[in-house]
Amino acid sequence: MGTLICDKYAAWERESEARFQKLKSNEEELNRIFIQIYGLQSELSPEVEDKDVTLRRADLGREIRSLISYAVGCIFGRYSVDTPGVCCAGGPLDMAKYSTVIPVSDNIVPICDDDYLEGDLTGRIVDFVAKVYGEDTLEENLRFIAAALGGKGSPREVIRSYLLSGFYQDHCKIYQKRPIYWLFSAGKRNSFKALVYMHRWQKTTVATVRTDYVHELQERYRTQLSLLDEQLLSADQAERVRLKKRQDKLAAQLTEISSYEERVHHLADMMLGIDLDDGVKANYEKFADILEKIK
Repeated sequence: MGTLICDKYAAWERESEARFQKLKSNEEELNRIFIQIYGLQSELSPEVEDKDVTLRRADLGREIRSLISYAVGCIFGRYSVDTPGVCCAGGPLDMAKYSTVIPVSDNIVPICDDDYLEGDLTGRIVDFVAKVYGEDTLEENLRFIAAALGGKGSPREVIRSYLLSGFYQDHCKIYQKRPIYWLFSAGKRNSFKALVYMHRWQKTTVATVRTDYVHELQERYRTQLSLLDEQLLSADQAERVRLKKRQDKLAAQLTEISSYEERVHHLADMMLGIDLDDGVKANYEKFADILEKIK
């Protein structure tokens, strides 16, 4: 029998609330002691407001975003469901540490706005939930995650939308604009996005992104456009409107990714490595022309 994330969250909510109330009680008791010692009963109150308690309560949206961040870490091998602590922060992966979720071998995970590539981040997050919490509770768990994230569409569509537009902003905020996962991004049309883990960066990473992912997605766009051309020939008026809208979107994405491919090609030929001792900012700037701008 699988595990429900809602049950896990409810247990954490109870535990965190108990911790919160205990700490609040302890802080108020300390206040009473000091007020008594210094005779300040007429000037101070021992009560502590909730906002001043130095321990956070459970927050569903925050906890679900943290779960997704942890899942991404497991997908890249930074963390493991089977081994506590950080498992990889540089150097080769020790595969003995991973059995439930196996890290991606090439350190590259595309984020597509549709099911174009096998193994894109949305699919891998769904696979993570299935492997960690069980196949039989997968759909209920995805609904719970999507409800916590908010948004329109099916659970997978909501999760995909967050991964495309919200995850990286949250990641950069948590890491104070020094992200450890780097986002390749072609531009605002979402024609190409892919995450890599900086601690597993290789001199061939950019070249692999170009040949195995950018080129593959370019070909998918061309194929889709050809299919749309055929479908438009026999479509009725209402269907033509829908197909034409999709055709325009894909054509714009193909233009964007083609321009992006040229920039990636330039950096791929340079075979640039990174030096972790230089810090995130200096290393990120080397690839600023092909990575998401950090705001």
